[in-house]
Amino acid sequence: MSERASPHKIIVTGATSIIGHFLLPRLLDAGYEVHAISRTAGKNPATISQELTWHQADISHPEQLPGINAHALIHLAPLWLLPMLLPVLDRFQTRRVIGFGSTSLFSKANSADPGERILAARFSGAEEAINRLCSTSEINWTVFRPTLVYDGVRDKNVRRISGFIRRYGFFPLLGKASGLRQPVHADDLAAACLMALEKPATFNKAYNLSGGETLAYRQMVERIFSSLGKPVHFLILPTWMFRGAIRAMTLLPGKRGMTPEMAMRMNADLCFSHADATRDFGFSPRPFLPCPEDLRKQGLTGC
Repeated sequence: MSERASPHKIIVTGATSIIGHFLLPRLLDAGYEVHAISRTAGKNPATISQELTWHQADISHPEQLPGINAHALIHLAPLWLLPMLLPVLDRFQTRRVIGFGSTSLFSKANSADPGERILAARFSGAEEAINRLCSTSEINWTVFRPTLVYDGVRDKNVRRISGFIRRYGFFPLLGKASGLRQPVHADDLAAACLMALEKPATFNKAYNLSGGETLAYRQMVERIFSSLGKPVHFLILPTWMFRGAIRAMTLLPGKRGMTPEMAMRMNADLCFSHADATRDFGFSPRPFLPCPEDLRKQGLTGC
């Protein structure tokens, strides 16, 4: 039997992720001893502390998980890797787990793209496995399902749009692009981890975590134009032309993950209430601010 887990130790898997960038400093400020795990040797330079230890491990191989008697694990890596880790955590007396899924569980379940349907099924299967295994091991779990995650610097959502605007000076839209969005800042997700960590009301539940503002896809892109200090220029394309353009782009390096369904969702509402999270642990996300906080305070554009 392992020694009793320390209430001051926390493991963070996927620690170099966009959420990890904000979470590690928050955990350190809260007085935790943090064990950050990453598949690569890269470290977050903003988190230099004697209370932070980096471990290089590929958690798709659970036996590589370091033997740390931690009170909790915050899992920022793909959710479907978490069930494999739970038996190892049980041996080390870890009794609290927070993991991140996605509202793609719902929005891509009936997608015309087989890859997106598989992704939704993986999220669903992971949640079911976490519930089952944690119940057996008496581990208190919480799963967060964020909407469109951004920080304006490292994300693949806002940065992809802003990169296109910087390069070409316009942005293509499919029709009215009226589908509603709720972008959620990665730092608000990091804060949610701290708020929910020791809250019994959050145990053994899943929460949708959306942003503090609901706006149409077109409005979201207009906000990005503004943050870059550039005039708004849209190119409105019909469906057939947009589909063709996406298919052509998938032939370019780094663009193979793009699908026509991504464009079609410009006119689909992807809204999910975070009322349960507000009720249970006070989740209060910020409105959509595509420019990073530090640059905005300096009055700089082009972020």
